Amino acid sequence: KVLVLESGSARHNLRKQIPEHDIIVTNYALLRRDLTALQKFDFQAIVLDEAQYIKNPAAQVTISVKQLKGKNRLALTGTPLENKLLDLWSIVDFVQPGYLGSQSDFNTNYEPKGENPEVSEQIARRRLSAKLRPIMLRRLKRQVAKDLPERIEQRRDCELGDEQRKLYLAELRRSREQVLHTIQEQGLAKSKIHVLAALTRLRQICCHPQLVGNDSPSGKTETLFELLEQLVEEGQKVLVFSQFVQMLRLLEAECATRGIKTHILTGETKNRQDVVNAFQADADPSIFLLSLRAAGTGLNLTTASYVVLYDPWWNPAVEAQAIDRSHRIGQTRTVNAYRLITPGTVEEKIWELQQRKAQTIIDVLGEEGFARSLTKADLEYLFSE
Repeated sequence: KVLVLESGSARHNLRKQIPEHDIIVTNYALLRRDLTALQKFDFQAIVLDEAQYIKNPAAQVTISVKQLKGKNRLALTGTPLENKLLDLWSIVDFVQPGYLGSQSDFNTNYEPKGENPEVSEQIARRRLSAKLRPIMLRRLKRQVAKDLPERIEQRRDCELGDEQRKLYLAELRRSREQVLHTIQEQGLAKSKIHVLAALTRLRQICCHPQLVGNDSPSGKTETLFELLEQLVEEGQKVLVFSQFVQMLRLLEAECATRGIKTHILTGETKNRQDVVNAFQADADPSIFLLSLRAAGTGLNLTTASYVVLYDPWWNPAVEAQAIDRSHRIGQTRTVNAYRLITPGTVEEKIWELQQRKAQTIIDVLGEEGFARSLTKADLEYLFSE
């Protein structure tokens, strides 16, 4: 017997029924609220799906999950590493507490040290990979879903508009001087917030000047709609991902102006599954506008066979998961994924650094985001003209 602990006033009565059921299903948000009730039970097994939700050791959801009592523990995730090795420590510490030592021990044993942090990190990851082998089962999609159709990924260049380029270059020169001065004054480690803020503003200009309060048109948006109008005319359904919710709202408005049907899902969307179901059931050609972080995992969107990554993200694993919303079990058509890149800008340089670092940084499990590995030379390159 299965009991689903749903949100709402009836949950109090549902909790009373736990002893009468074999399997209890809940989500991470409700688990925090129901923790006191759930702690009373010794479960035979605790299974976490999308276990990257407990990647932050200090997060309340992680602390709550680790207070549950269970004889067996299993964590399932497609991206155990999103940003740093500590993500993996947190998940493993749930599965087998103490296996990788304390958080402090882990940092001592596996964090890069010395004058050559890239080489140090490579060695540490190989050691960690060997340590994890006895408790980790890794399966690639090509091993378990051999009948999946082909997945074609391609880059599509989008030239900046004339006014957009002027705005970009002015911001680049201003931010480069500011960032390099901050690094000189505070050091690279203490300047990361300033660096990422400056890079984010440049990336926003590449997406659309309106994201920084400028009314100039966007060359990238025009390129996107050249593609979308062609696909809609062919009767296709398309997923469009962006990191920026404001960008999705601009695209939603532009689609309405052009008579293109849309669905949208962001972190603010409350009825997520209803929105997903509506898109999946929609027989008309339409565009599903999706926040990269809010919709990058856990969704099945196989009625679309075209995916557009409107703006590049630091972490290739996050981008891959976004494409996987369409390229998954149940998909019968070839999936075409487009990465929109503005050449000669920070977007292209992020993409090039991804390719370069993928050749030199060996991950424990596969590709990992490279933001934490940026050197001063990398930053000078990112802020170059």
